[in-house]
Amino acid sequence: MHADLIGLGALVLIAGLVARLGRRFGLPTVPCYMLVGILLGPGTPGPTLIEHPEDLAILASLGLVLLLFHLGVEFPADQVLGSGRRLFIAAGVYIALNISAGLMLGFALGWGTAEAFVTAGALGISSSAIATKLLIELRRLTNAETPVILGIIVIEDLFLAFYLALLSPVLNDSGSTSEFVLDLLISFGFLVLLFAMARFGARAVAVLLDTRENELLAILMVGLVVLVAGIALEVGVSEAIGALMIGLVVSQTTLKERVEQLVLPLRDVFAAIFFVSFGLTIDVADLGEVALPVAIAVVVTLATNLTAGIVTARLFGFNQLGAVNVGLTVLGRGEFSLILATLAIAAGLDRRLGPFVALYVLVLAIVAPLLATQSRHFTRFVPDRLLRSEYRYVRSETMSTSCTHQDQMKITDSDVDVCQECVELGDAWVQLRLCMKCGYVGCCDDSPNKHTTAHFERERHPVIQSLEPGAGWQYCYVDEILVRQPMGRTSSSS
Repeated sequence: MHADLIGLGALVLIAGLVARLGRRFGLPTVPCYMLVGILLGPGTPGPTLIEHPEDLAILASLGLVLLLFHLGVEFPADQVLGSGRRLFIAAGVYIALNISAGLMLGFALGWGTAEAFVTAGALGISSSAIATKLLIELRRLTNAETPVILGIIVIEDLFLAFYLALLSPVLNDSGSTSEFVLDLLISFGFLVLLFAMARFGARAVAVLLDTRENELLAILMVGLVVLVAGIALEVGVSEAIGALMIGLVVSQTTLKERVEQLVLPLRDVFAAIFFVSFGLTIDVADLGEVALPVAIAVVVTLATNLTAGIVTARLFGFNQLGAVNVGLTVLGRGEFSLILATLAIAAGLDRRLGPFVALYVLVLAIVAPLLATQSRHFTRFVPDRLLRSEYRYVRSETMSTSCTHQDQMKITDSDVDVCQECVELGDAWVQLRLCMKCGYVGCCDDSPNKHTTAHFERERHPVIQSLEPGAGWQYCYVDEILVRQPMGRTSSSS
């Protein structure tokens, strides 16, 4: 017992120190925890702090449960349901591209049908923690594409609940078709029951948990979460989905904010143990066997993410940098991929899945932040014809910055609805721009004659404004920045 406590304490302490060191280099904590587990586990030559990873099974399971529970509590259901149709389309495209690519890769590897579905989920769901951390550290919270990125992440989290419900009968290895259908119905029935509880039973749950003492609230909360997770396992659904759904129930109560504050330190500690424990199960000798599949998976994920970013940019009117930022910010994979791998290992699936997902997550956790910081360089590979950006003047800028010529922004509207110079030449134009200093109206740079830019070159009047309905953004030629960003609105003109 003493040896176990010493090993666990040393393991968690080292994991924290390595994660602190990783933070200095911009790395997320999840791969740091995994790496400590791999290096100090029984599958790696050298010192071993925990000989039997299964000894940590109950603690790791608690980390998984609290991780998903906190996600459910934080889930902004009203924000998602109130989002526009374009956001759901963008998220749907992102999920469909990545899940489909993962599924095809899984079948191509030939490891089995159940393994293919786990591979699809591991490749298809990005890490919300890594993506959010990147947005903060790269100071992109004011970028036009950031609300869309956050919306995609949130919808991904919602999709995770349905995917786990779908995966449960697959992992349970239902024999006949009728058994598979029955298990699937049970999984979705449990899901529907918890959704109904979130909608109609939140008040009863609030009464059950309500107390003024944080100590008692924490005890009641953990007891309820673990109980629901256990019931979920009993009926053939993963404990992860049970924890996620009871978190959604609690998110609809008046206790939401207190529960969030209480569960956060518990989640962080036990989630670290979960990731370290996963690393302990990895044998480094198995990593070489999956190196090529992982390399293919990384390339495939990069391609599907950038494609999804371009589709999102077209939907929201972003420029090249906005498209690349969307694709690279959500490139990282982490907690959800490891959760799926853990469930697969527990179900006795192909032993290569664990090392495959571990190495895949490690590589992307390092590569994703590095690529995201250099996203500006990828814009040159995105042709103009793929996008219909309202602000193509700035291929490499997506956020508003202070303009030094705002004192010359005197005219904000015009009744002129033609480019007079194009009319005189008998030429057509695409969109109209307004000079905010003198009121001149000319055609945009997508038009053959580019009269607005020619006007600036003659008169040196710095700021223009779009005259397209619903746009209204402004651009300074001298500072080469947007004066007021469009926040993802698309133009009515193509």
